[in-house]
Amino acid sequence: MAKVKGSIIVDIEKCKGCGLCVVACPTKVIELAKGVNGKGYNYAYMELPDACTGCTNCALVCPDVVITVYRLKLSKNN
Repeated sequence: MAKVKGSIIVDIEKCKGCGLCVVACPTKVIELAKGVNGKGYNYAYMELPDACTGCTNCALVCPDVVITVYRLKLSKNN
């Protein structure tokens, strides 16, 4: 069976830092940044990108739909 590698892109300027994605992430990939966006919110970002499986939980719970999830199937040779 192929392993799945995931990645997320967060629209930093639209993220309001609610933290729902942080709680929803089963692999604890997402954290809130110490820095802030243009609106003064601590935005979400990938703290542990290698652990992302592309499960889409973060995107599903995001109330502002600012998270895009990408998935890549890796063959056993990768």
